[in-house]
Amino acid sequence: MDQKTKAEAFARLHHGAEILILPNAWDAASAAILADAGAKAVATSSAAVAWTFGYPDGDALPRPQLLMSIAAAAKAVGETPLTADIEGGFTDDLGELGEVIRGVIEAGAVGVNLEDGTRAAELHARKVAAARKAAEATGVSLFINARIDLYLRRLAEGHAAFAETVERAKRYLEAGASGIFVPGVKDEDVIGRLADAIAAPLNIILSPGLALAERLQALGVRRLSSGTAPFRAAYAPLGKAAAAYLATGEAAAFAAGAEGLPNLNQRFAS
Repeated sequence: MDQKTKAEAFARLHHGAEILILPNAWDAASAAILADAGAKAVATSSAAVAWTFGYPDGDALPRPQLLMSIAAAAKAVGETPLTADIEGGFTDDLGELGEVIRGVIEAGAVGVNLEDGTRAAELHARKVAAARKAAEATGVSLFINARIDLYLRRLAEGHAAFAETVERAKRYLEAGASGIFVPGVKDEDVIGRLADAIAAPLNIILSPGLALAERLQALGVRRLSSGTAPFRAAYAPLGKAAAAYLATGEAAAFAAGAEGLPNLNQRFAS
């Protein structure tokens, strides 16, 4: 499947009968494991990728490492569509953002998350438009998931947060976004009203206390992202096992956590 076809297939996953349950990877191994588990598509997590290279989340990761991580994950997932979280694009310069988008597509991604953070909505709309223009020039219909951080960062509360989120969603869609990502919202009533008010696929992020995928689908959500949950699920047990190993020197410290891991050497040799 070529990249153009893969991009079209990824877009269709947001308009099918079932909600897209999307797991987030951070390197080739995690991407391969998630794809082999049956994921219809795989995403990268900006925070998890940054941590992998020793950087904090928040537009701090150098571009070469960003593109390296995307290329490694894209190679590992093969025919499975890959979308990349590129934070705020790592720049507010529209020309540089175009370069980032072209690099991301060349690396193998068919979608991106592009967050507004604390930026003005007007600036982010221009960034979405610049990203769309750069993507279209490559011939790949990149799925641009415009992320609105009002709830996540608590930049507004109550009705003000809802109204501003809907207004920003409209602006970003007019600029060329394909979908809208609203992390940080868990209230079912708010989620349902957002899904009704936003004329594009709505993406929600996994969090404690959030309704299950079936319920979210009924509320109108089209995509559920895992965020850093897989990274935390992998690395928290590692920390505990390492502490036990250092205390005893016994193989049993790692044995339980390693059960079921596929032969990655064989996987990557094929």
